[in-house]
Amino acid sequence: MEGEFDNLVDEAINTIPQEFLEKLDNVEILVEDWPSPYQLHKMRGKGVHGMLLGLYEGVPQTRRRNYGGVLPDKITIFKIPIIRISRNAKELKEQVRDTVIHEIGHHFGMSEEEIHSAMKGK
Repeated sequence: MEGEFDNLVDEAINTIPQEFLEKLDNVEILVEDWPSPYQLHKMRGKGVHGMLLGLYEGVPQTRRRNYGGVLPDKITIFKIPIIRISRNAKELKEQVRDTVIHEIGHHFGMSEEEIHSAMKGK
């Protein structure tokens, strides 16, 4: 399942239009089984059904001023929570894609409301 899940994340990234992929700047996308205690504390129960599916950590592009010499931003996709809320392979693939797109939206500076509104029209 490890490699299969990573492949779903890669597929999700590849569905993003090239014009947006080219604008990703200083960001790394990782897969972890679970969020760390620090990540959970920082998010204080946000997520789907109380589970954190993904997390963007960094400085959104819209807030970057005098930005340089910093570690890459980090998008983490959490495998086990996504698997747990997905009832079948189709839902799993859709949830991975939605989570990847959601976190990339934060990298571009979008709020939760803006992301949800944009994703309704997908």
